[in-house]
Amino acid sequence: MGLEARMAAARGSVDATLQAWLAADQGVPERLAAAMRHGALAGGKRFRPFLVFESAALFRVANEPAVTVAAALECVHAYSLVHDDLPAMDNDRLRRGAPTVWAAFDEWTAILAGDALLTLAFEKLAEQAAHPDASVRVTLIGLLARAAGRAGMVGGQALDLASDKRGEPASPDAAHIRAVQAMKTGALIQFACVAGAVLAGAPMAQRQALSAYGDALGLAFQISDDLLDAEGDAQIVGKATAKDAAAGKATLVGLTGAAMARAELAAAVARACAALAEFGGRAAHLTDAARLMVSRKS
Repeated sequence: MGLEARMAAARGSVDATLQAWLAADQGVPERLAAAMRHGALAGGKRFRPFLVFESAALFRVANEPAVTVAAALECVHAYSLVHDDLPAMDNDRLRRGAPTVWAAFDEWTAILAGDALLTLAFEKLAEQAAHPDASVRVTLIGLLARAAGRAGMVGGQALDLASDKRGEPASPDAAHIRAVQAMKTGALIQFACVAGAVLAGAPMAQRQALSAYGDALGLAFQISDDLLDAEGDAQIVGKATAKDAAAGKATLVGLTGAAMARAELAAAVARACAALAEFGGRAAHLTDAARLMVSRKS
């Protein structure tokens, strides 16, 4: 099965799991449930869940733990998008080719829907379906909480907004931009890449190799995302483009230009692939996923 087919299979498994989790008959207020479904089920590539599946496949982890962790991670990612789109943050009305949650509902509903998606992730990771060993579940919860929280995605968003809205720092340099991107985007991608090793109880050396892969892949993903914003077609990308330059947002593309950014993207992809060396051909799909960053259109 090729990369595209494996990504589609991962998307289908996660979508089915999310649909079951977000069913309307679980005592959840219907407006809140509808907003959660809008935020979590309105398309998307499910790239982070795909990475969970592929890292788990390296160690032949059973499907139920892998899909549970993958869907929980997607809940966290979906919550972050719901909140990022709010007027107080990025003020976006279009996401994945559809109205954002706050635009489709209202701001307070979007805030609560994001809160509910975030907490649902940890509710599901605490259940036995995530892993029969409670110590493994605790490890996953701790790693995801750190990746999503103050030293990860939330912290990166705080730094990003401080730059955009407060001008702090006044002139972000490349090191600052990389740090923001590693926290805001890279941390969840890195968790996805490590999750399979945690589920398998793999040796620390293999977990560290996947962590290094995820770190480089996260940078590559963000640079490719910035290039899409600068050069992409909004109809294909599925969200508004050219926003970064219009808002004066600090990105590597804006700081160094597209050509230099593409060179750094290629270097990050090379580092990601090199980190997988010890897995050999078993990691072919993870290698292909890294190389995809150079050519992605959405």
